[in-house]
Amino acid sequence: MQLTVDLRSDTVTKPTPGMLDAMMNAKVGDDVFGEDETVNHLEEKSAAMFGMGAGIFCPSGTMTNQIAIKCFTQPLDELIADQTAHIYRYEGGGIAFNSAVSTRLLNGYRGIITAEMIEPEINADNIHHPHTSLVALENTVNKGGGSCYTLAQIKPIADLCRNKSLKLHLDGARIFNALAHTDDRAVDYGKYFNGISVCLSKGLGAPIGSVFLADKETIKYARRIRKVFGGGMRQAGFLAAAGIYALDNHVDRLKIDHAHAQILSETLSNCPWVSGVLPAETNLILFDTVEPAAVILEKLAAKGIRAMSTDRHRIRFVLHLDIHPEQIEYTVDVLKSL
Repeated sequence: MQLTVDLRSDTVTKPTPGMLDAMMNAKVGDDVFGEDETVNHLEEKSAAMFGMGAGIFCPSGTMTNQIAIKCFTQPLDELIADQTAHIYRYEGGGIAFNSAVSTRLLNGYRGIITAEMIEPEINADNIHHPHTSLVALENTVNKGGGSCYTLAQIKPIADLCRNKSLKLHLDGARIFNALAHTDDRAVDYGKYFNGISVCLSKGLGAPIGSVFLADKETIKYARRIRKVFGGGMRQAGFLAAAGIYALDNHVDRLKIDHAHAQILSETLSNCPWVSGVLPAETNLILFDTVEPAAVILEKLAAKGIRAMSTDRHRIRFVLHLDIHPEQIEYTVDVLKSL
């Protein structure tokens, strides 16, 4: 029997039975009034996990990132990020539109940038130049194939930002995948970042939601920005309950996704129709194809395997909690047969 294996993204997951039960039994109120106790619990829980002062629950990681940029910059400022950064490539030009901020792009290794790369790009105080005010990191790096920073790599960047009076924000879309790989502690992140965006709807499997974490004053202002962006939700506790369940039950299992990624990565490395595979550190695999990616995707789709191309000859697989061992075995057989 042909299986269906959806490797397009870790956003395609469905809530588990336990998550659905938690959602249906959530205690809710009007979150815009601050009266939804489940949302309040999620925000407090997330902030405590990462050693931050407070949090705000939003519909998406794009919104939490855009709120962070708005909080940490002023019009005519400039932020520094890698050229692969999600905030630059996949958030609809929001940096310019929402915050009137320009972007200085660096060429890191698989999206990983260093303090040595950042320092020369910080503008001098000169009216000809935008004011550099923010550095943004991404962990894990989507376009880097799930590459991730360790806290040891982050510390010198944080030290530089402190010395230069810059804010440091983390797009933590897959931060728990990074933690599963590095074995760093989430609570230590609060020592280095002014803001952290934690996505709940990717590897953790919640149907919606991201939490922006910062100090209490920043989050107070963030609530105003969320309102302006149209992100104020009412009885959002039904959604927040899914996030709480995910934090309690789906973090430890991420290493299963990483193990599945390793199996597929090793298989791809031995396929003659594959010209190269980026190291699979976490749950993402990027690989290059001899034929155009569209041709390979069509062959995979005929076998029930769904994936996405990220370039003319590059395909991305993403492992997640709805991919089970029998689907991995099936996918391995299909990859070998192409």
